[in-house]
Amino acid sequence: MAKTQSDFFDQVFQVVRLIPKGRVTSYGAIANYLGAKSSSRVVGYAMNASHSQKEFVPAHRVLNRNGQLTGKHHFSTPHLMQELLEKKK
Repeated sequence: MAKTQSDFFDQVFQVVRLIPKGRVTSYGAIANYLGAKSSSRVVGYAMNASHSQKEFVPAHRVLNRNGQLTGKHHFSTPHLMQELLEKKK
């Protein structure tokens, strides 16, 4: 049976919740971990949707392959993503 996008997003959210405070990973590493090596862009889409989840998803711990904070425009302020990382939240 094929996975739906919603199922994949839920798996991404579960993996992101496992990232320890003060640590980061990349969209590609999450996709690879889930056995979907070429789906890093879909992981990014999941991170964009993560703010609507009832259970907190620490999306600020997911960076692009170059270590850049590319999702910062999805946070309430442009600097919040970096602030959360620096506070090791």
